[in-house]
Amino acid sequence: MISVRLPDGSQRQFDAAVTVAQVAASIGTGLAKAALAGKVDGKLVDTSYLIESDVDLSIITDKDADGLEVIRHSTAHLLAHAVKELFPDAQVTIGPVIENGFYYDFSYKRPFTPDDLVVIEKKMLELAKKDEPVTRKVLPRDEAVAYFKSIGEAYKAELIESIPADQDVSLYTEGSFTDLCRGPHVPSTGKLKVFKLMKLAGAYWRGDSKNEMLQRVYGTAFAKKEDQETYLHMLEEAEKRDHRKLGKALDLFHFQDEAPGLVFWHPKGWTIWQQIEQYMRRVYQDCGYQEVKAPQILDRSLWEKTGHWENYRENMFSTESESRSYALKPMNCPGHVQIFNSNMRSYRELPLRYGEFGQCHRNEPSGALHGIMRVRGFTQDDGHIFCTEDQIQAEVAAFHSQAMRVYADFGFANIAIKIALRPENRIGSDSTWDRAEDTLRSALRECGMAWEELPGEGAFYGPKIEYHLKDSLGRPWQVGTMQVDFSMPGRLGAEYVSDDNARKVPVMLHRAIVGSMERFIGILIENHAGALPLWLAPVQISVLNISESQADYAKSVAENLKKQGFRVNTDLRNEKITYKIREHSIQKLPYILVIGDKERDANTVAVRTRGNLDLGVMTQEALLERLNNDIANKL
Repeated sequence: MISVRLPDGSQRQFDAAVTVAQVAASIGTGLAKAALAGKVDGKLVDTSYLIESDVDLSIITDKDADGLEVIRHSTAHLLAHAVKELFPDAQVTIGPVIENGFYYDFSYKRPFTPDDLVVIEKKMLELAKKDEPVTRKVLPRDEAVAYFKSIGEAYKAELIESIPADQDVSLYTEGSFTDLCRGPHVPSTGKLKVFKLMKLAGAYWRGDSKNEMLQRVYGTAFAKKEDQETYLHMLEEAEKRDHRKLGKALDLFHFQDEAPGLVFWHPKGWTIWQQIEQYMRRVYQDCGYQEVKAPQILDRSLWEKTGHWENYRENMFSTESESRSYALKPMNCPGHVQIFNSNMRSYRELPLRYGEFGQCHRNEPSGALHGIMRVRGFTQDDGHIFCTEDQIQAEVAAFHSQAMRVYADFGFANIAIKIALRPENRIGSDSTWDRAEDTLRSALRECGMAWEELPGEGAFYGPKIEYHLKDSLGRPWQVGTMQVDFSMPGRLGAEYVSDDNARKVPVMLHRAIVGSMERFIGILIENHAGALPLWLAPVQISVLNISESQADYAKSVAENLKKQGFRVNTDLRNEKITYKIREHSIQKLPYILVIGDKERDANTVAVRTRGNLDLGVMTQEALLERLNNDIANKL
């Protein structure tokens, strides 16, 4: 007798071995039709999986996150099936699930085109409608190699040859197409109803630039048509909000080949930067940080002591002078330790908080660069706290409160918190990592926060809390961090005199709230589609006259606003007012003031806000009250 325990706590008994599909059928025909896979004792399996002993079982449908992954995995294979039907000479390589979809890499004698994607997608629909069973078989490794070589699939054969000889491999077949895969897959192609091929790209075989360039086809798949439509609409909106396009259209910044991955900031873009920097500087001061500035270039020996040279060298820019090796700093922490070490410190000085808008450089691969979101030179709102172990929890909790207030001021309310735990490549003992990780958990627990844990994703010197905010399109962005570091201060000789006159090594907390200033500005641009709130907008107000007779009054209105600290420009050109309004509206200005004879004579202004909303005529005093209210409320 086999007992199958279901998620609701009930059990079903079977006299002999039974498949996941048969268990689903015993529960009901509706569930049997909806079943995509099963989860047996926590492991995802096909519906054809044979249960031969007592297990815990969940039936996976398209309502489950695992079900969506199975759909996407299976759709990647459907793509490969369609390509082989249409282009028999093409060779298939790998096709994993990625966020929101999948891709598959192919080797073919000519580049695929957008027109090819249309044809391939049509073929995928035809194959799905056939509702062909998807079956699994297991072969010894060498037999599988021989099979794929016999059908001319050299890449699959090479993949399997990298598997240990004593291991079996699983193959999945649908119609005339057989592929290597661990699975699981949907029971039949008819389960795949909602998908779309998105774009083409190049990719090196096995990610090595020495190998052949393959053709990568990206696609997306969903359980419901409305979910896919929502996703595609989000992509359309994201395209409109692309910070690279808006950066050019709004004259904020640019890039050029002479400085790859480095930003040329224009006056308007730099104005946004300064608003954020000055705001964060006030946060520093209010929270007890002392602002410092450390050198850009430090001797290699210092980076060897910190562990960066051993663990991070491939990401660092290095140089030489007078027979000495140096590196541009990829992070600010070693410099702050040197400032700490410049004097003998007492426990009475701790916690000691340093902050720096520190410029860092990292040698990112050119293919990874993405506008101002991913650059080689960036500035962090960086800070480091030197404290005792007993002070960690209070400092982490205080930082958490600071960060949440900052995100709220920038208009972000949906924040996910995660703890990135010890990576495989790390420094420090396991017991030290245990203490560091447990301290972060305790601090978040004290703040009443829930969190997700990310095994293996911490920095090499310590675990970290990550703050992931969601923008107006629901896209997550990782921004702030708080990291506990028991290792670097000791490696760099940092000490303080404790209350018993002994020399002790401080704990170092690495923290940032907005993280990379460049990236954060990119997030803000996309979140607001370039229409930044009044307090951040590079130009807050434009004053437009209807005719020459109002020019002097328009200038005086602008000057009065400038004296109140607002960023104002005037447009006194001899152009139609409708043309000027339209032109300034395209620049996404928060306020446009229109002045005609009536406004001049009454000492008033006609006020328009973004979106061409006409607020009517106001006195200058009423306008100023409205502007100050917007600023105070970060609108």
